[in-house]
Amino acid sequence: MAKQIKQYTLFVFLSLFFALKTHAQTADNKRPLIEILSNLEQQFSVQFNYAEDAITNLTISPPPKDLQLNTVLIFLEDKTGLTFTLTSSNVVLVIANTNRLELQKLSEIVLEGYIVRGINKLSNGSFEIDISDFDILPGLVDTDVLQAVQAFPGIQSINETVSNINIRGGTHDQNLILWDGIKMYQSGHFFGLISMFNPQITQRVALTKNGSQVEYTDGVSGTIAMQTDKAVSKEFKGSLGVNFIDANGFADVPLSKKSSLQIAARKSISDFTETPTYTNFFERISQDTEVEQNAMNITNSDKTFDFYDISLRWLYKINDKEVLRVNFINAANTLGFNENIRVNNQQDSRASTLSQNSIAGAIAYSKIWNTNWQTIFEAYETDYKLKSENANILDAQRFLQENKVSETSLKLKVNYAINNRLNLQSGYHFVETKITNLDDVDNPVFRLLVSEVLRTHSLFSQLSYISKDRKTNFNTGLRYNYIGKFNRHLLEPRLSVTHKFLDYFSFEFLGEFKHQNISQVINFQNDFLGIEKRRWQLSNDSDIPIIRSQQGSVGLSYTKSGWLVSAEAYYKKVKGITTQSQGFQNQYEFVKTDGTYNVRGVDVIVRKQFNKFNTWLSYAYMNNDYTFLALPENTFPSNFDITQAFTLGANYTAERLKLAAGLNWNSGRPTTQPQEGNPISNGEINFNPTNSSQLQDYLRVDISAMYNFKLGKTTANLGLSIWNLLNKRNIINSFNRLNNDAVDTINQGSLGVTPNLLFRVNF
Repeated sequence: MAKQIKQYTLFVFLSLFFALKTHAQTADNKRPLIEILSNLEQQFSVQFNYAEDAITNLTISPPPKDLQLNTVLIFLEDKTGLTFTLTSSNVVLVIANTNRLELQKLSEIVLEGYIVRGINKLSNGSFEIDISDFDILPGLVDTDVLQAVQAFPGIQSINETVSNINIRGGTHDQNLILWDGIKMYQSGHFFGLISMFNPQITQRVALTKNGSQVEYTDGVSGTIAMQTDKAVSKEFKGSLGVNFIDANGFADVPLSKKSSLQIAARKSISDFTETPTYTNFFERISQDTEVEQNAMNITNSDKTFDFYDISLRWLYKINDKEVLRVNFINAANTLGFNENIRVNNQQDSRASTLSQNSIAGAIAYSKIWNTNWQTIFEAYETDYKLKSENANILDAQRFLQENKVSETSLKLKVNYAINNRLNLQSGYHFVETKITNLDDVDNPVFRLLVSEVLRTHSLFSQLSYISKDRKTNFNTGLRYNYIGKFNRHLLEPRLSVTHKFLDYFSFEFLGEFKHQNISQVINFQNDFLGIEKRRWQLSNDSDIPIIRSQQGSVGLSYTKSGWLVSAEAYYKKVKGITTQSQGFQNQYEFVKTDGTYNVRGVDVIVRKQFNKFNTWLSYAYMNNDYTFLALPENTFPSNFDITQAFTLGANYTAERLKLAAGLNWNSGRPTTQPQEGNPISNGEINFNPTNSSQLQDYLRVDISAMYNFKLGKTTANLGLSIWNLLNKRNIINSFNRLNNDAVDTINQGSLGVTPNLLFRVNF
């Protein structure tokens, strides 16, 4: 310890000595900062990335030539008030601060190009997807946000949809999905096959598996936080595009020097044409549902599907210290078909429909009071509705189902910069969630309407520290939650620590406690026409408990000469889950009880960059077990226990051409089979031990290509992707049903070979 104190004292003394010496010798030798940075790039073989308007008018005395790079960066920060961050690939990011202390510090990049360019690991343990600088991933013709997060080890979809993303063995409802701070209860179009968040307006995505910031509640498995651009635009930008699924447009419009408006919209093209992609998607969502086939001599006709979304962000920079942001998003899916039957030479027809809609708005106001204090106020209202009308033409019956979520949130955050390396954030958060469920039958008349409300008050505080050499980052905080309806007090500590050492290594430790009051449940597999059968439901603190999680992880990374090797081991325990939320389709399908799941796993990634090529290999191992004390089998594998998953990918990036190819493999999800030789007992299926079998291995190969070219005075993009190039017919779900005296096995397949073509004009 004494030695460290001496070294620190010597470092401070030398820094002061050189600073004083430099001031004495060069006080009258100031030069433009842009010129100084250019010289430093030559001296240290680094590259400075900055916005020109942030440094154009800055002049300083140059640093002494005998300083090391880290000391030079500290010198520059002291002289300019900017933040200089050295990344793993010898790039120095120059960030303009709102004042000398930078009140709300951005997390620094510790691993750049974690998988491909545009995907970075941050110093708080989370990951960033920078869509404005994004490369290309296999199988994606456009940057689908919720498909992109599945490129990370430990994250996948049990059924290939973005509405069923499983982060480290959790269910999709255990993910907190935010769009500019608004919690979203719907995530996909085509009932989950593509994301409903337009990538043209979404600029950054923060992915957190563990060690969440204390300002966030919900999301016991993970957080996916999307953000629009935070800068007021100075010039008009826009684009128009079309692919095999939708037509889309985007506009970024400066309204004044202080204000700009962004708007993005998409609409399916099924009204005009049915492409192979549309056909494959429709067949995929409708298989083994009433839409695909009906009973007896009933035929279905006039099948239609449509979706749209519109996103808006208005930014107003009131002055140098105050900023106002307004957001709006609206998205919808609509499916319909007719049931037809001929009785006594009379044709009868009745329509069935399914609709899914989200509409939300938010306002955020931030103000810097002085060099130490900043306040941020955020408020949103988000509403989600799932509705189906199921016509039973044989019984002349109409079955109406609705699931509604209405949520209001108010959040006040206060940032206090203690000094350049220490920041304190505290705040208050209020959330009111109302959920309504309706079941209505017209013949015989039956109506059940249940509406529940839950309010949560929270206080939170978090301390963030970065060492002077920028090698150590430390975030620790505590969130206190009070749920008045249940008189429950919940304390949730959070922690993230990262440390760089030996030049090429970094270590991290993450931990968190979290809870959530809402989950998705399945009452019957044929609810909502069997397509989007999950409905949101509030906890009641008894048979539907508050879901609570504990998670810890430790990771080690090595990066040098284009190589990245990273491994992270974790343990997660989630209690308060219900059997209804886990999607059982065996002997526990209609059982209602609660329990826990425990996950132990390892996420590994190896990546190599050389010239214009980039290759990566990711591997995830997971052991995921349920414990339901009320069931005959107390402990057995989770329905989401994908024991092993493996991804191999490569991409090539030139000035105008981008190519990518990838292979995805996993060991298949668990399933429960009837006993061989004795499949039926006492008129019921006689099952083997729960989840004692596995589906066949899953294998998929994808490719993508994107070409950028000039089109007159504008630029254009032409892209092609093929999902499941080898047309491998993967079984993604299998269950059994009793049919008289026999057992029928129903296998649900994945998407077959599915092409997509993109053309976009940028102006």
